[in-house]
Amino acid sequence: MVVDGSQYHLPETCGYTRRMDLGTRNGKVHRIAEWTLVSDVERDDPFNQVTVDLLVTDPGGPQRVIPAFWAGGREWRVRFAPARAGRHLVTSRCSDADDGGLHGCAGELLVTEADAAVNPLLRHGPIRVAAGSRHLEHADGTPFLWLADTWWMGLCRRLRWPGEFHALTADRVAKGFNVVQLVAGLYPDMEPFDDRGAGDGGFPWRPDFSTVEPAYFDAADRRIAHLVESGVVPCVVGFWGYYLEVAGVAKLQAHWRNLIARWGAYPVVWCVCGEALMPFYRSAEFEQMKEVMRRGERWLPASRRATWSELARFIRSTDGHRRPITIHPTRVGTEQVDEPSVLDLHWLQTGHNGYPSTEQAVAMVEQARAQEPTLPVIDSEGNYEGIRGTNRDDVQRFQFWSTMLSGAAGYSYGANGVWQVDRAEQPYGVSPHGTSWGGRPWDEAAALPGAAQVGVGKGVLERFPWWRCEPHPEWVEPHQHAGNRHLAYAAGIPGRLRIHYLPCELSDPVTVCGLEAGLTYDAELVHPETGEVTPLGAIAGDAEGRWEVPPAPVFRDWLLVLERRP
Repeated sequence: MVVDGSQYHLPETCGYTRRMDLGTRNGKVHRIAEWTLVSDVERDDPFNQVTVDLLVTDPGGPQRVIPAFWAGGREWRVRFAPARAGRHLVTSRCSDADDGGLHGCAGELLVTEADAAVNPLLRHGPIRVAAGSRHLEHADGTPFLWLADTWWMGLCRRLRWPGEFHALTADRVAKGFNVVQLVAGLYPDMEPFDDRGAGDGGFPWRPDFSTVEPAYFDAADRRIAHLVESGVVPCVVGFWGYYLEVAGVAKLQAHWRNLIARWGAYPVVWCVCGEALMPFYRSAEFEQMKEVMRRGERWLPASRRATWSELARFIRSTDGHRRPITIHPTRVGTEQVDEPSVLDLHWLQTGHNGYPSTEQAVAMVEQARAQEPTLPVIDSEGNYEGIRGTNRDDVQRFQFWSTMLSGAAGYSYGANGVWQVDRAEQPYGVSPHGTSWGGRPWDEAAALPGAAQVGVGKGVLERFPWWRCEPHPEWVEPHQHAGNRHLAYAAGIPGRLRIHYLPCELSDPVTVCGLEAGLTYDAELVHPETGEVTPLGAIAGDAEGRWEVPPAPVFRDWLLVLERRP
């Protein structure tokens, strides 16, 4: 049955009736329809013995191949979210000649336009890379400013369902987050099948990786659906990179096919794997990596890079909904693959060492924006708040504004305690490298001030056409450069808008430069913690196009916004 109502939730099923008959269903654009097919044949190993797809012919468009997932027993299910209105023809396809009624089932889905909805993912559609490849947008062209929170272990049972998961989601939505980064059960920072990684339905695979466990994914479905229902895009990391050594390529492809079949109809983003080039912490290869890095060289194993390119191509060819693809790096995203064109988003991991890592982050954003192909750039992991007892809210503000005004398409925040789901009565404990990242419980970590402050930053940017802004460090003096990243930042739209971030290290007067002759701007100081605005009135440049910024009321970091008067 096609999902009705204004929100996403777990779809009800269009029950299988008989061979060759999927019937006629009604649906709406961007809402999920689900069909269940039941085989007449009992199989010993259905997950590995059979694949089932739904062939969907869009009205006036190409045929899409939508994979089905094994739901346990003799059941397969297919989820599809139409991107356009009209009559969609659907036909099932089975890989096994002795299909037991799974092959050749036909029907149609009659899709009408979506109703007005509060949920932005229903109102505007899933996200994609915008023309020009510098930012993201919804399917209808509405710009999408990525602000993610990091819940790597958010599908594990230590974050209790439903109360705690709902509470954390609501908190993040209230603060302006619209993406959550989480791992599909094969987690970092633990041995495979460590009990700390169990979900409400156990583990995603049997320990020998012989087959998936549908109960795990049934429980995870509820969490993915709740995020989307709340207007949050799930960014699904398939597994941590060292599972290549544990499971092998074939099983990881099967894992990805199952994820795509389960969640591809939702407005998700796919991340091939986490820390793609990093081997397991206790392996001989890990020691080799450390030795290479001690020599000041980069660890870029060719075989792993080729494998991740191959897997990205597999995801692309399997996903009939064509969701964006990225990869979580040990440093720079495109270094993790040997063919950067397989990626849609350029992710960075910039370190957790406080202000030195913020300096590195700016340099890496500039480097990534200069690469080909042009991709939207996002700092996907940097300076988790509270990690190692450091990286307080001033670091969070600095990294958000320095990377955004250097041309990033969005920002991913993280709080230590949230990503591992620490609990007061159950601290996460020791990682495989032999120590703990910290023990702050997840609910206390969720209340750290940096999360709200980066949300304030997103709100400030969304007052303006931020997607048209480009970095212009030359618009302010003294401005940041490779030798000193702690000076002023500037970005904007020439002749219309200028946004400046003034770090607290600036004790000398700040001058705005290059103001256009004959133009008047309304100037305001914005408090970067609260968003409170202090108007400075109308300003214009002198004969040389310069204007000296008056002293701020308090010695701290500030935002300076200049918007051209009509």
